[in-house]
Amino acid sequence: LLPVILHGELILTMISRASPVFKQMASAPGRMFFRGFAESTKKSVKSLTQADVAGKVVFLRADLNVPVTKEGEVKVTDDTRIVSSIPTIKELQSLGAKTVVTSHMGRPKGKINERMRLAPIAEVMAQRLGSPVTAVDDCIGDSVKQVCQSMQSGDVVLLENLRFHAGETKNEEAFSAQLASDTGAMVYVNDAFGTAHRAHSSTAGIVEQIKASHPGAPAVSGLLLEKEIAFLHSAVTSPVRPFAAIVGGAKVSTKITVLESLMDKCEKVLVSGGMIFTFLKARGHGIGSSIVENECLELAAKLEETAKAKGVELLLPTDVVIADRFDSDANTDVVSVENIPDGWMGLDHGPETCALFRSALSDCKTVVWNGPMGAFEMEKFANGTNDLAACLAELTTAKGATTIVGGGDSVAAVKKCGLEDQLSHISTGGGASLEMLEGKILPGVAALDDK
Repeated sequence: LLPVILHGELILTMISRASPVFKQMASAPGRMFFRGFAESTKKSVKSLTQADVAGKVVFLRADLNVPVTKEGEVKVTDDTRIVSSIPTIKELQSLGAKTVVTSHMGRPKGKINERMRLAPIAEVMAQRLGSPVTAVDDCIGDSVKQVCQSMQSGDVVLLENLRFHAGETKNEEAFSAQLASDTGAMVYVNDAFGTAHRAHSSTAGIVEQIKASHPGAPAVSGLLLEKEIAFLHSAVTSPVRPFAAIVGGAKVSTKITVLESLMDKCEKVLVSGGMIFTFLKARGHGIGSSIVENECLELAAKLEETAKAKGVELLLPTDVVIADRFDSDANTDVVSVENIPDGWMGLDHGPETCALFRSALSDCKTVVWNGPMGAFEMEKFANGTNDLAACLAELTTAKGATTIVGGGDSVAAVKKCGLEDQLSHISTGGGASLEMLEGKILPGVAALDDK
Protein backbone atom coordinates (compact mmCIF):
# COMPACT_ATOMS: atom_id res chain seq x y z
CA LEU A 1 0.00 0.00 0.00
CA LEU A 2 2.71 2.50 0.98
CA PRO A 3 4.47 2.71 -2.41
CA VAL A 4 1.08 3.24 -4.05
CA ILE A 5 0.20 6.02 -1.61
CA LEU A 6 3.53 7.71 -2.03
CA HIS A 7 3.18 7.52 -5.80
CA GLY A 8 0.38 10.02 -6.03
CA GLU A 9 -2.38 11.96 -4.34
CA LEU A 10 -5.00 10.74 -6.84
CA ILE A 11 -4.52 7.07 -5.96
CA LEU A 12 -4.65 7.91 -2.25
CA THR A 13 -7.93 9.71 -2.74
CA MET A 14 -9.37 6.77 -4.69
CA ILE A 15 -8.37 4.35 -1.90
CA SER A 16 -10.04 6.55 0.71
CA ARG A 17 -13.29 6.47 -1.24
CA ALA A 18 -13.11 2.72 -1.59
CA SER A 19 -12.67 1.99 2.12
CA PRO A 20 -13.48 4.05 5.23
CA VAL A 21 -10.43 2.51 6.91
CA PHE A 22 -8.22 4.78 4.81
CA LYS A 23 -10.17 8.00 5.31
CA GLN A 24 -7.68 9.46 7.75
CA MET A 25 -4.81 8.54 5.42
CA ALA A 26 -6.37 10.67 2.73
CA SER A 27 -7.08 13.56 5.08
CA ALA A 28 -4.56 16.37 5.32
CA PRO A 29 -3.11 14.99 8.56
CA GLY A 30 -2.97 11.54 7.00
CA ARG A 31 -0.96 12.96 4.13
CA MET A 32 1.31 14.55 6.72
CA PHE A 33 2.06 11.10 8.14
CA PHE A 34 2.98 9.59 4.80
CA ARG A 35 5.00 12.66 3.86
CA GLY A 36 6.97 12.25 7.08
CA PHE A 37 7.31 8.54 6.38
CA ALA A 38 8.76 9.24 2.98
CA GLU A 39 11.08 11.93 4.28
CA SER A 40 12.51 9.78 7.08
CA THR A 41 16.22 9.65 6.35
CA LYS A 42 16.98 6.25 7.91
CA LYS A 43 16.74 2.80 6.37
CA SER A 44 14.33 0.30 7.88
CA VAL A 45 14.09 -3.46 8.10
CA LYS A 46 11.92 -3.31 4.96
CA SER A 47 15.02 -2.34 2.99
CA LEU A 48 16.70 -5.66 3.85
CA THR A 49 16.79 -8.56 1.40
CA GLN A 50 17.47 -12.26 1.85
CA ALA A 51 21.00 -11.64 0.63
CA ASP A 52 21.48 -9.21 3.51
CA VAL A 53 20.32 -11.48 6.33
CA ALA A 54 19.66 -15.10 5.32
CA GLY A 55 21.67 -17.41 7.57
CA LYS A 56 23.15 -14.46 9.47
CA VAL A 57 22.74 -13.45 13.10
CA VAL A 58 20.70 -10.27 13.41
CA PHE A 59 21.06 -8.34 16.68
CA LEU A 60 17.56 -6.94 17.35
CA ARG A 61 17.33 -4.32 20.11
CA ALA A 62 13.71 -4.41 21.22
CA ASP A 63 11.87 -2.67 24.06
CA LEU A 64 10.51 -5.46 26.25
CA ASN A 65 10.46 -3.44 29.46
CA VAL A 66 7.03 -4.74 30.44
CA PRO A 67 5.26 -4.66 33.80
CA VAL A 68 5.30 -7.89 35.81
CA THR A 69 3.74 -9.14 39.03
CA LYS A 70 5.34 -7.66 42.15
CA GLU A 71 5.15 -10.79 44.29
CA GLY A 72 5.23 -14.56 43.83
CA GLU A 73 5.91 -16.08 40.43
CA VAL A 74 7.02 -13.48 37.92
CA LYS A 75 4.35 -13.08 35.26
CA VAL A 76 3.87 -10.45 32.57
CA THR A 77 0.84 -8.26 33.35
CA ASP A 78 0.79 -6.24 30.11
CA ASP A 79 2.23 -7.75 26.93
CA THR A 80 1.72 -4.67 24.71
CA ARG A 81 5.43 -4.13 24.08
CA ILE A 82 6.00 -7.81 23.41
CA VAL A 83 3.18 -7.85 20.86
CA SER A 84 4.59 -4.68 19.28
CA SER A 85 7.92 -6.42 18.69
CA ILE A 86 6.41 -9.37 16.81
CA PRO A 87 6.02 -7.80 13.31
CA THR A 88 9.73 -6.99 13.09
CA ILE A 89 10.71 -10.47 14.31
CA LYS A 90 8.41 -12.09 11.75
CA GLU A 91 9.84 -9.89 9.01
CA LEU A 92 13.34 -11.09 9.89
CA GLN A 93 12.19 -14.71 10.08
CA SER A 94 10.69 -14.45 6.62
CA LEU A 95 14.10 -13.40 5.31
CA GLY A 96 15.83 -16.39 6.89
CA ALA A 97 17.58 -14.48 9.66
CA LYS A 98 18.85 -15.88 12.94
CA THR A 99 17.23 -13.32 15.23
CA VAL A 100 18.87 -12.53 18.56
CA VAL A 101 16.47 -10.32 20.52
CA THR A 102 17.81 -8.12 23.31
CA SER A 103 16.23 -5.73 25.79
CA HIS A 104 16.48 -4.21 29.22
CA MET A 105 13.90 -4.51 31.97
CA GLY A 106 13.65 -2.18 34.93
CA ARG A 107 16.70 -0.57 36.52
CA PRO A 108 18.88 -3.31 38.01
CA LYS A 109 21.87 -0.93 38.02
CA GLY A 110 24.42 -3.42 36.78
CA LYS A 111 23.42 -6.24 39.14
CA ILE A 112 21.34 -9.38 38.69
CA ASN A 113 17.78 -9.00 39.96
CA GLU A 114 15.81 -12.23 39.80
CA ARG A 115 12.51 -10.40 39.26
CA MET A 116 13.94 -8.63 36.22
CA ARG A 117 14.98 -11.70 34.26
CA LEU A 118 13.59 -12.00 30.74
CA ALA A 119 12.71 -15.72 30.72
CA PRO A 120 9.00 -15.00 31.46
CA ILE A 121 9.00 -12.63 28.50
CA ALA A 122 10.40 -15.36 26.24
CA GLU A 123 7.42 -17.56 27.12
CA VAL A 124 4.90 -14.87 26.19
CA MET A 125 6.85 -13.96 23.06
CA ALA A 126 6.81 -17.58 21.87
CA GLN A 127 3.03 -17.69 22.33
CA ARG A 128 2.49 -14.47 20.39
CA LEU A 129 5.04 -15.39 17.72
CA GLY A 130 3.74 -18.92 17.21
CA SER A 131 7.24 -20.40 17.22
CA PRO A 132 9.87 -21.26 19.86
CA VAL A 133 11.92 -18.55 21.57
CA THR A 134 15.05 -19.72 23.39
CA ALA A 135 15.88 -17.76 26.55
CA VAL A 136 19.55 -17.44 27.46
CA ASP A 137 20.69 -16.74 31.03
CA ASP A 138 23.11 -13.95 30.06
CA CYS A 139 23.65 -11.48 27.24
CA ILE A 140 27.39 -12.12 26.89
CA GLY A 141 29.70 -15.07 27.62
CA ASP A 142 30.01 -18.73 26.73
CA SER A 143 26.30 -19.54 27.03
CA VAL A 144 25.50 -16.85 24.47
CA LYS A 145 28.24 -18.08 22.12
CA GLN A 146 26.99 -21.67 22.29
CA VAL A 147 23.36 -20.84 21.62
CA CYS A 148 24.06 -18.35 18.81
CA GLN A 149 26.49 -20.69 17.04
CA SER A 150 23.87 -23.46 16.98
CA MET A 151 21.06 -21.28 15.61
CA GLN A 152 19.36 -22.13 12.32
CA SER A 153 17.69 -19.74 9.89
CA GLY A 154 14.36 -18.59 11.31
CA ASP A 155 15.35 -19.28 14.92
CA VAL A 156 14.68 -16.69 17.62
CA VAL A 157 16.73 -16.26 20.79
CA LEU A 158 16.11 -13.85 23.67
CA LEU A 159 19.18 -12.82 25.64
CA GLU A 160 19.14 -11.86 29.32
CA ASN A 161 18.52 -8.35 30.66
CA LEU A 162 21.19 -6.08 29.19
CA ARG A 163 21.27 -3.88 32.28
CA PHE A 164 22.49 -6.71 34.48
CA HIS A 165 25.85 -5.44 33.16
CA ALA A 166 26.92 -1.91 34.10
CA GLY A 167 28.67 -1.54 30.75
CA GLU A 168 25.32 -1.33 28.93
CA THR A 169 24.21 2.07 30.20
CA LYS A 170 27.79 3.40 30.19
CA ASN A 171 28.19 2.44 26.52
CA GLU A 172 31.50 0.80 27.40
CA GLU A 173 33.48 -0.19 24.34
CA ALA A 174 34.51 -3.53 25.84
CA PHE A 175 30.90 -4.49 26.59
CA SER A 176 29.75 -3.36 23.14
CA ALA A 177 32.49 -5.42 21.53
CA GLN A 178 31.54 -8.51 23.54
CA LEU A 179 27.85 -8.15 22.63
CA ALA A 180 28.86 -8.14 18.97
CA SER A 181 31.46 -10.91 19.11
CA ASP A 182 29.65 -13.34 21.42
CA THR A 183 26.44 -13.20 19.40
CA GLY A 184 28.29 -13.20 16.08
CA ALA A 185 25.98 -10.46 14.86
CA MET A 186 26.40 -9.33 11.24
CA VAL A 187 23.27 -7.16 11.00
CA TYR A 188 21.79 -4.65 13.47
CA VAL A 189 18.13 -3.67 13.89
CA ASN A 190 16.85 -1.18 16.47
CA ASP A 191 13.16 -1.39 17.28
CA ALA A 192 13.36 0.18 20.76
CA PHE A 193 12.21 3.77 20.46
CA GLY A 194 11.89 4.03 24.23
CA THR A 195 15.68 3.90 24.59
CA ALA A 196 16.63 5.59 21.31
CA HIS A 197 17.52 8.80 23.17
CA ARG A 198 20.18 6.92 25.15
CA ALA A 199 23.70 6.28 23.84
CA HIS A 200 23.96 2.79 25.35
CA SER A 201 25.97 -0.20 24.16
CA SER A 202 22.91 -1.89 22.64
CA THR A 203 21.68 1.27 20.90
CA ALA A 204 24.92 2.85 19.71
CA GLY A 205 28.19 1.17 20.68
CA ILE A 206 27.42 -2.22 19.17
CA VAL A 207 26.70 -0.68 15.77
CA GLU A 208 30.28 0.55 15.55
CA GLN A 209 31.57 -2.87 16.58
CA ILE A 210 29.49 -4.79 14.03
CA LYS A 211 30.48 -2.44 11.22
CA ALA A 212 34.15 -2.63 12.22
CA SER A 213 34.06 -6.43 11.99
CA HIS A 214 31.77 -6.57 8.97
CA PRO A 215 32.24 -3.50 6.74
CA GLY A 216 28.98 -2.55 5.05
CA ALA A 217 26.87 -4.44 7.59
CA PRO A 218 23.29 -3.09 7.64
CA ALA A 219 22.09 -1.09 10.65
CA VAL A 220 18.40 -0.28 10.25
CA SER A 221 15.24 0.53 12.18
CA GLY A 222 12.58 -2.01 13.01
CA LEU A 223 8.96 -1.49 12.00
CA LEU A 224 7.94 0.03 15.34
CA LEU A 225 10.83 2.49 15.44
CA GLU A 226 10.15 3.39 11.81
CA LYS A 227 6.54 4.24 12.71
CA GLU A 228 7.66 6.40 15.64
CA ILE A 229 10.13 8.32 13.49
CA ALA A 230 7.50 8.85 10.80
CA PHE A 231 4.87 10.36 13.08
CA LEU A 232 7.16 12.45 15.26
CA HIS A 233 9.37 13.61 12.38
CA SER A 234 6.25 14.87 10.63
CA ALA A 235 4.98 16.61 13.75
CA VAL A 236 8.30 18.40 14.15
CA THR A 237 9.05 19.30 10.54
CA SER A 238 5.78 19.56 8.63
CA PRO A 239 2.66 19.59 10.83
CA VAL A 240 -0.71 20.30 9.28
CA ARG A 241 -1.91 23.46 11.01
CA PRO A 242 -3.24 24.63 13.35
CA PHE A 243 -0.72 22.71 15.48
CA ALA A 244 -1.25 22.41 19.24
CA ALA A 245 0.83 20.88 22.00
CA ILE A 246 -0.47 19.80 25.39
CA VAL A 247 2.12 19.53 28.14
CA GLY A 248 1.33 18.16 31.58
CA GLY A 249 3.14 16.60 34.49
CA ALA A 250 4.36 17.75 37.86
CA LYS A 251 7.45 19.83 37.11
CA VAL A 252 8.26 22.71 34.79
CA SER A 253 11.97 21.92 35.13
CA THR A 254 11.64 18.61 33.27
CA LYS A 255 9.74 20.21 30.38
CA ILE A 256 11.63 23.50 29.93
CA THR A 257 13.34 22.69 26.65
CA VAL A 258 10.32 21.05 25.08
CA LEU A 259 8.11 24.01 26.01
CA GLU A 260 10.62 26.43 24.50
CA SER A 261 10.95 24.33 21.37
CA LEU A 262 7.20 23.88 20.92
CA MET A 263 6.69 27.62 21.06
CA ASP A 264 8.70 27.82 17.84
CA LYS A 265 6.47 25.23 16.17
CA CYS A 266 2.93 25.54 17.55
CA GLU A 267 0.10 28.01 17.35
CA LYS A 268 -1.22 26.82 20.71
CA VAL A 269 0.40 25.37 23.83
CA LEU A 270 -1.87 24.04 26.59
CA VAL A 271 -0.27 23.54 30.00
CA SER A 272 -1.75 21.64 32.95
CA GLY A 273 -0.77 19.19 35.67
CA GLY A 274 1.23 20.01 38.76
CA MET A 275 3.50 22.39 36.87
CA ILE A 276 0.73 25.01 36.57
CA PHE A 277 1.17 26.02 40.20
CA THR A 278 4.66 27.28 39.45
CA PHE A 279 3.13 29.46 36.72
CA LEU A 280 0.31 30.59 39.02
CA LYS A 281 2.68 31.51 41.85
CA ALA A 282 4.83 33.42 39.36
CA ARG A 283 1.68 35.41 38.50
CA GLY A 284 1.27 36.26 42.16
CA HIS A 285 -1.60 33.89 42.97
CA GLY A 286 -1.83 31.90 46.19
CA ILE A 287 -1.53 28.16 45.56
CA GLY A 288 -2.20 26.71 49.02
CA SER A 289 -0.13 23.57 49.58
CA SER A 290 0.06 22.66 45.88
CA ILE A 291 3.32 21.37 44.42
CA VAL A 292 5.62 24.18 43.27
CA GLU A 293 9.18 24.70 42.05
CA ASN A 294 10.20 27.98 43.63
CA GLU A 295 13.49 27.95 41.75
CA CYS A 296 11.55 28.02 38.46
CA LEU A 297 9.27 31.00 39.13
CA GLU A 298 11.35 33.35 36.99
CA LEU A 299 11.48 30.75 34.23
CA ALA A 300 7.70 30.33 34.25
CA ALA A 301 7.19 34.07 33.91
CA LYS A 302 9.73 34.18 31.08
CA LEU A 303 7.95 31.34 29.22
CA GLU A 304 4.71 33.32 29.33
CA GLU A 305 6.51 36.41 28.00
CA THR A 306 8.11 34.33 25.23
CA ALA A 307 4.74 32.92 24.15
CA LYS A 308 3.26 36.41 23.98
CA ALA A 309 6.19 37.74 21.99
CA LYS A 310 5.93 34.90 19.48
CA GLY A 311 2.16 35.15 19.14
CA VAL A 312 1.64 31.69 20.61
CA GLU A 313 -1.60 31.08 22.51
CA LEU A 314 -0.41 29.75 25.90
CA LEU A 315 -3.37 28.40 27.87
CA LEU A 316 -3.36 27.50 31.57
CA PRO A 317 -6.31 26.19 33.59
CA THR A 318 -8.83 28.70 34.92
CA ASP A 319 -10.21 26.38 37.61
CA VAL A 320 -8.83 23.47 39.61
CA VAL A 321 -10.04 20.52 41.65
CA ILE A 322 -8.56 20.96 45.12
CA ALA A 323 -8.17 18.53 48.00
CA ASP A 324 -7.33 18.86 51.68
CA ARG A 325 -4.76 16.07 51.35
CA PHE A 326 -3.16 13.84 48.72
CA ASP A 327 -5.48 10.89 49.14
CA SER A 328 -8.26 9.18 47.22
CA ASP A 329 -10.57 9.77 50.18
CA ALA A 330 -9.72 13.46 50.53
CA ASN A 331 -12.34 16.19 50.76
CA THR A 332 -12.53 18.04 47.45
CA ASP A 333 -13.86 21.21 45.89
CA VAL A 334 -13.62 23.12 42.61
CA VAL A 335 -12.34 26.71 42.73
CA SER A 336 -10.91 29.29 40.35
CA VAL A 337 -7.13 29.39 40.13
CA GLU A 338 -7.19 32.76 41.93
CA ASN A 339 -8.97 31.32 44.97
CA ILE A 340 -7.04 28.30 46.19
CA PRO A 341 -7.29 28.35 50.00
CA ASP A 342 -4.38 27.77 52.35
CA GLY A 343 -3.88 24.13 53.30
CA TRP A 344 -5.52 22.82 50.11
CA MET A 345 -3.75 21.51 47.03
CA GLY A 346 -4.69 21.40 43.35
CA LEU A 347 -4.76 17.86 41.95
CA ASP A 348 -6.62 18.27 38.63
CA HIS A 349 -8.01 21.00 36.44
CA GLY A 350 -11.72 21.68 36.63
CA PRO A 351 -14.75 21.50 34.28
CA GLU A 352 -14.35 25.11 33.10
CA THR A 353 -10.82 24.29 31.95
CA CYS A 354 -12.04 21.13 30.21
CA ALA A 355 -14.39 23.29 28.15
CA LEU A 356 -11.64 25.88 27.53
CA PHE A 357 -9.22 23.23 26.28
CA ARG A 358 -11.85 21.58 24.08
CA SER A 359 -12.63 24.92 22.47
CA ALA A 360 -8.96 25.69 21.87
CA LEU A 361 -8.36 22.31 20.25
CA SER A 362 -11.52 22.23 18.14
CA ASP A 363 -9.89 23.58 14.96
CA CYS A 364 -6.49 21.89 15.36
CA LYS A 365 -5.25 19.46 12.72
CA THR A 366 -2.17 18.23 14.57
CA VAL A 367 -2.00 17.69 18.34
CA VAL A 368 0.79 16.25 20.47
CA TRP A 369 0.24 15.42 24.15
CA ASN A 370 2.82 14.61 26.82
CA GLY A 371 2.04 14.39 30.53
CA PRO A 372 -1.18 13.97 32.57
CA MET A 373 -3.43 16.84 33.61
CA GLY A 374 -3.49 15.81 37.28
CA ALA A 375 -3.23 12.92 39.74
CA PHE A 376 -5.21 10.69 37.36
CA GLU A 377 -4.34 7.50 39.26
CA MET A 378 -7.03 8.54 41.75
CA GLU A 379 -10.54 8.62 40.28
CA LYS A 380 -11.45 11.90 41.96
CA PHE A 381 -8.65 13.65 40.10
CA ALA A 382 -8.79 11.87 36.74
CA ASN A 383 -11.51 13.86 34.96
CA GLY A 384 -9.22 16.46 33.39
CA THR A 385 -6.96 13.78 31.89
CA ASN A 386 -9.86 11.55 30.85
CA ASP A 387 -11.75 14.42 29.23
CA LEU A 388 -8.66 15.41 27.26
CA ALA A 389 -8.22 11.84 26.02
CA ALA A 390 -11.86 11.77 24.91
CA CYS A 391 -11.45 15.14 23.19
CA LEU A 392 -8.44 13.94 21.19
CA ALA A 393 -10.26 10.75 20.22
CA GLU A 394 -13.13 12.86 18.88
CA LEU A 395 -10.74 15.12 16.95
CA THR A 396 -9.17 12.04 15.37
CA THR A 397 -12.26 10.07 14.47
CA ALA A 398 -14.68 12.90 13.65
CA LYS A 399 -12.39 15.58 12.22
CA GLY A 400 -9.43 13.60 10.85
CA ALA A 401 -6.84 15.32 13.03
CA THR A 402 -3.49 13.68 13.68
CA THR A 403 -3.14 13.07 17.42
CA ILE A 404 0.09 11.84 19.00
CA VAL A 405 0.41 10.81 22.65
CA GLY A 406 3.77 10.20 24.29
CA GLY A 407 4.97 9.59 27.83
CA GLY A 408 4.25 6.69 30.14
CA ASP A 409 1.61 8.43 32.26
CA SER A 410 -0.23 9.91 29.28
CA VAL A 411 -0.28 6.57 27.51
CA ALA A 412 -1.45 4.81 30.67
CA ALA A 413 -4.28 7.31 31.01
CA VAL A 414 -5.40 6.81 27.40
CA LYS A 415 -5.35 3.03 27.81
CA LYS A 416 -7.27 3.30 31.07
CA CYS A 417 -9.99 5.10 29.10
CA GLY A 418 -9.89 2.44 26.38
CA LEU A 419 -9.23 5.07 23.71
CA GLU A 420 -5.83 4.00 22.37
CA ASP A 421 -7.33 2.68 19.13
CA GLN A 422 -9.04 6.03 18.47
CA LEU A 423 -5.87 8.14 18.40
CA SER A 424 -3.43 8.41 15.51
CA HIS A 425 -0.34 7.29 17.37
CA ILE A 426 0.60 6.17 20.87
CA SER A 427 4.34 6.64 21.30
CA THR A 428 6.27 3.93 23.14
CA GLY A 429 8.92 6.35 24.36
CA GLY A 430 8.34 9.15 26.84
CA GLY A 431 11.81 10.69 27.03
CA ALA A 432 12.57 9.82 23.42
CA SER A 433 9.37 11.41 22.12
CA LEU A 434 10.05 14.57 24.13
CA GLU A 435 13.59 14.87 22.77
CA MET A 436 12.40 14.28 19.22
CA LEU A 437 9.74 16.96 19.61
CA GLU A 438 12.50 19.26 20.81
CA GLY A 439 14.26 18.58 17.52
CA LYS A 440 17.15 16.73 19.13
CA ILE A 441 19.10 13.99 17.38
CA LEU A 442 18.53 10.64 19.09
CA PRO A 443 21.73 8.55 19.40
CA GLY A 444 19.85 5.31 18.70
CA VAL A 445 18.50 6.76 15.46
CA ALA A 446 21.70 8.55 14.44
CA ALA A 447 23.55 5.21 14.57
CA LEU A 448 21.38 3.76 11.79
CA ASP A 449 22.14 3.76 8.06
CA ASP A 450 20.98 6.72 5.99
CA LYS A 451 18.87 6.05 2.94
